[in-house]
Amino acid sequence: MEFNIKSGSPEKQRVACVIVGVYEARKLSFAADLLDRISNGFISDVLRRGDMEGKLGSTLVLHSVPHTLCDRVMLVGLGKERDFREKEYRDAVRASLAALAKTAAVEAVSYLTELTLKKRDVEWMIETAACLSLDAQYRFDQFKSKTDDAPRSLRKLTLSVSRRSDLAEGEVGLVRGLAIANGMKLARDLGNLPGNVCTPAYLADTARALAERFGCECTVLEQDDMAELGMGSLLSVGKGSIQPPKLIVLKHNGGPAGQKPVVLVGKGITFDTGGISLKPGEGMDEMKFDMCGAASVLGAFQAAVEMKLPLNVITVVAAAENMPSGGASKPGDIVTSLSGQTIEILNTDAEGRLVLCDALTYCERFEPAAVVDVATLTGACIIALGHQASALFSNQDHLSRELQAAADEAADRVWPMPMWEEYHEVLKSNFADVANVGGRPGGSITAACFLSRFTKAYDWAHLDIAGVAWKSGKEKGATGRPVPLLTQFLQDRADTAAGNVVRRGRPRRDAADTSHDDDAAD
Repeated sequence: MEFNIKSGSPEKQRVACVIVGVYEARKLSFAADLLDRISNGFISDVLRRGDMEGKLGSTLVLHSVPHTLCDRVMLVGLGKERDFREKEYRDAVRASLAALAKTAAVEAVSYLTELTLKKRDVEWMIETAACLSLDAQYRFDQFKSKTDDAPRSLRKLTLSVSRRSDLAEGEVGLVRGLAIANGMKLARDLGNLPGNVCTPAYLADTARALAERFGCECTVLEQDDMAELGMGSLLSVGKGSIQPPKLIVLKHNGGPAGQKPVVLVGKGITFDTGGISLKPGEGMDEMKFDMCGAASVLGAFQAAVEMKLPLNVITVVAAAENMPSGGASKPGDIVTSLSGQTIEILNTDAEGRLVLCDALTYCERFEPAAVVDVATLTGACIIALGHQASALFSNQDHLSRELQAAADEAADRVWPMPMWEEYHEVLKSNFADVANVGGRPGGSITAACFLSRFTKAYDWAHLDIAGVAWKSGKEKGATGRPVPLLTQFLQDRADTAAGNVVRRGRPRRDAADTSHDDDAAD
């Protein structure tokens, strides 16, 4: 889709559709009021007939509005004006995109980006609209032989700003929004690929392609390399598969020399049968999504590079396939991790922590400023938090607060969880330094406690994304979360490193001060 940022009056737009907002009680937004005035009250008359009341997310498409140059005017319900916040803005944008997809319009100009929203600036409005627009158009149909029933795609979307002086700020927001959306698309594509295509080798090739495209560094450790280093834990997971495991490292040297890097670590189990501790057959097809942690850190890495963040960022992906075979690890086996700690494998279906622990130890060589690992680690996380939020664990309160702030800013929620010493007790083993599971109670917590044993050398956080990485049912597929959160976290880190104030939006002008540069109409 092509995007433009322009300033101009809505009645002068020669386009297939102009999108404007209506609050409850039929109160017109500034752009809608301009159209109403030029059309001699046409929109007000329609609203008085009761076809629309401004309920949040409702839409009404009007054709041939008098004295306008556009084919259609779309009215989008904004809800109560006093309650209009970030969530309502996102809901209104999503509603407009869904309604557009049901029309024949292939180009549109949206004036929702001019709405007044407290504590939010033009950059944020444009960034959010652009990201939502690309995400709404996402389709994964590359394996379908026929796609004729696919909805008509919007080819061009112009996002309007009130004044010419807002254009530069809007362009900055557009770059950010598209970068985040592209990162989410990469994460969704990787997550949605079947396990017979997206193997550890495929993830490695994807990383190499990213490095070549953006001029970054890429290193892939093969099975022999990991064996030489002593990564017995990671290697144990891939023993049952004909697909060899990989440890993938991407580096973006965007910051100054000597700046300690921020490291993102992703769990890349490209298919998880559970191994010898075999999962139930029902729903096992969804275990292709068990590499969504890897997909999200690759997506966030791409977004950071597209945005040219002045920050040193390293992405590490621990990739393997967990299969049962005569060579697979067995319950009761003991392996030695890269850290030297021995692990008793009580359950081969708790394999994510086995690949991550060696990847986390490997990160010590980078002398990182912070490490954040991302994993679809436990079903217990879904029991605790549902599908609304990722579980957040950290060994540093300040890092936890950073991630919570970034999550709130990106509307990609997290919830902090405890790792008290009492939880570590259940991981004791009679035969090794630590067991890989501690029973069902507090399963997501004890999994994080296991990982924490391998992160003593640096500031670390763990995101359990099992509840948010994909959807089941009719909307089955990867979501691209938590790419927005991770990208915002990296942006905040870059701002802090540069001595800038972390951006949380600036107040918009009052509605009474909103005006258009008529000579900039297009």
